[in-house]
Amino acid sequence: MSARLPTEERQAEIVAAALLMARDTSPPLITTAGIAAAVGVSQGAVFKHFASKDAIWLAAMGWVRAQLLDALDRAAAAAPRDLDALRAMFDAHIGFVVAHPGVPRVIFHELQSPADSPVKHEVRALLQQYRQRLLQRLAAAAQQGDVARGTDLDAAATLFVGMLQGLVMQAMATGQISAMTAQAGPAFVLYRRAIGGAA
Repeated sequence: MSARLPTEERQAEIVAAALLMARDTSPPLITTAGIAAAVGVSQGAVFKHFASKDAIWLAAMGWVRAQLLDALDRAAAAAPRDLDALRAMFDAHIGFVVAHPGVPRVIFHELQSPADSPVKHEVRALLQQYRQRLLQRLAAAAQQGDVARGTDLDAAATLFVGMLQGLVMQAMATGQISAMTAQAGPAFVLYRRAIGGAA
């Protein structure tokens, strides 16, 4: 058994274990017993920190939302122009998925589930906040003349997300998650051309 940790540290450890297991296992098949074994604690110890498996996934998605949006914001802040910020956000997202390949499995599972749940609400909040950031950057890039006049910015944001989802799904299908890093550059060049930005 692992050493006794403060509550927040143990909760973070449990969340990290669940997301790591999702890399290779469908989220519905992940059990609290399996998570407990991965952490090195009893199943009862897991339930001391989380009331249910759904509570673990809710905490996991809260962690993902905070960490991914922070990564996007930090990447964008370092870019000289807003169109460059979009590329930086794209690369940061790819890097996040490569580092945490279980995350998209959890997100896709929640979005495909017909039932509504607090976990799905958390995923939707992430997607909404992500889209807001994209629209802000696209609008600023349009004002800077880096996006073609008349471009539908809502469609441009949808294309950005769809391009990422396509790369992720392809990587998951082939089992070559790290391949997204090499594919990101050429894909974004096409995106810039589509919205009227210089390649």
